[in-house]
Parts: sequence; C-alpha cells; structure tokens
Amino acid sequence: MTHVSDTQLTEDGLSDLGAGRTLLIACGALAREILAVRDINGWDHMDLTCLPAKYHLYPDKIILAVEETVARHRAEYQRIYVVYADCGTGGLLQASCEKLGIELIPGPHCYSFFEGNAQFAAREDDDLTAFFLTDFLVKQFDAFVWKPMGLDRHPQLRDMLFGNYTKLVYQAQTRDPALEAKAQACAERLGLAYEYRFTGYGDLETSMRRWASR
Repeated sequence: MTHVSDTQLTEDGLSDLGAGRTLLIACGALAREILAVRDINGWDHMDLTCLPAKYHLYPDKIILAVEETVARHRAEYQRIYVVYADCGTGGLLQASCEKLGIELIPGPHCYSFFEGNAQFAAREDDDLTAFFLTDFLVKQFDAFVWKPMGLDRHPQLRDMLFGNYTKLVYQAQTRDPALEAKAQACAERLGLAYEYRFTGYGDLETSMRRWASR
C-alpha cells in the first residue's frame, strides 16, 4: 500500500501523493478477491488496507478499527471506501460510515453480496438452514470454523452447533476443483448436505466498478 512520508498538502488538505487515489478499507477475508478484481480491471489507482478477518468473531471491533483507519489515512487519499457489509454490527457500521461520509457495500454480509444482494434475498426462504462458505473460508475452515467453535477438542458439539442446519452452501468465487473437493469434505465433517454455487465476485465487483469510475 502507498504511504505518505511527509505533510505537504494541497489546498483541499490532500497530500500531493494521494491526489486521484482511492483507498479500500476491507476485511482481510476479502483481500485476495479485491486484489483480483482490481488487477483484472487495471484499477491501479486503488490501494488496499485490510483489517484482521478474525474481527468477524467480535463485530464491535470492526467499527472502531474502521474509524481509526479512516482517521489515519484521510489526508492521504481523495476517496475512501469500506469493503464490508453490515457483518453483524446491527447497523452500527453503516451509521459510523455515514458520519464519516464514506460508502460501504450494501447488504447484511459477504455471503449476500457475493451472490448478489437481490438474488440472495430472493432465496432467503430456501437458505434459512444453510451454512455458507466462501473461497477464503474453505481454505481457512479449521482456523475460522472448526477450532474457534471448539470442534477440534469437543467433536460432540457438532450436533448442538449445527443441528439446525441442513446444508452447506459453497459460494465459489473461482473455479477450483481442489477447493470444491475441500468444501465437500467440510460438509461431510459437519454432517450437512452439500451445495455448490459459482457466484464469482457478485456485488463486490459491481461496487468496485462504481467506485473506480469516480
């Protein structure tokens, strides 16, 4: 990521280095996808800084971390966007971004915007008992699902934690047979039916395309 090493500012209070540049403040779980969309489209005026993906376990940390990151980089960039959805903050992240004058991606969570918020909402009844994984979560299943839920130490908790789920839905951002095989194995470990959906980047790419054109 680009950093400003001095305090020379334009008349608008923006550093010369940051003029025309955009900063994306994102969840670390989205880093690979954001960089892929950016690089495929040649949006080299966009920089990325990520907050720890584990903050999803503590949504209140997301809000403070976003606010601190905006304050730290405000003078360095012409535009800043937040690449989170609500992500369990109960509308508080949206309210914080509105106060800061910064846009974030619409939707309740990344599972929704990867599939497309409208399409995800239309399938809501069918997906009430679905457990979702993305490319990132398939790769990091043990670190972000199995171990934090204590299933590595107490496998008997599986029925208690997942007894109300009926299926695991793998929302694939890329076509990767190895990841699909791993997602199927995750479903088997959780005792759930398996469903594969290729979503690509969904509303993430739509939002980034809109931001890149400004």
